[in-house]
Amino acid sequence: MGFSLWKELRRRLRRGMRPGGLRLAVWLAAAVCAAMTAVPETAEAAPQALNQKHDETDDRRYETVRAAGSPVDVTLRRSFVCGEETRRLGRMTAEQAIELLRRHPGWRAVAAGSGAVIMEERINDLSPACKESAVFGIDADGRLSLFDGPPERSKVLRTFYQLDVRHLETSLPKERFEALVRGIRVSDFDEYNSIVSSFSEFAAPANPGAS
Repeated sequence: MGFSLWKELRRRLRRGMRPGGLRLAVWLAAAVCAAMTAVPETAEAAPQALNQKHDETDDRRYETVRAAGSPVDVTLRRSFVCGEETRRLGRMTAEQAIELLRRHPGWRAVAAGSGAVIMEERINDLSPACKESAVFGIDADGRLSLFDGPPERSKVLRTFYQLDVRHLETSLPKERFEALVRGIRVSDFDEYNSIVSSFSEFAAPANPGAS
């Protein structure tokens, strides 16, 4: 709009001013300035609304720390897709704990009794301990499961889905089936996802009568 008004003003100036033309030229110049400097209300309002929402979210994150009192015992709990690690960070003031949350936007605070909070961090990977000992296999109920060590020890870390074991046994090469029965080691997240995905075609149909 400002560009069109400016062109009109220049065109009239080139033709020369007739009586009353100066008044029109002044009006056009003012309109050009207004069009070029105006900022839409929505453009100003959007960042303000975003900042307000961000502040409200932060307040909720910090409220757990404030409610625990000061000083507060802080523990970091890192939850992996497989496995968990816990480390005590020490005793600090509420403001120090809140500053810790500010520096780590992905963490959240969980109440752990009076004067204590747990900072939770979720990590989309296997824990170092899990990478050392995680094994996929079939549990006693015929489900694809992740074990801590060989499946024969029955130390299940996580269960995924019911397998159609008969279909699995007749469809897979014998070596592949026996490998799953013995246990397939995984040492990284890509292997983990690959196994969960590859055996999903042998998942038993859901029971229609199940709730």
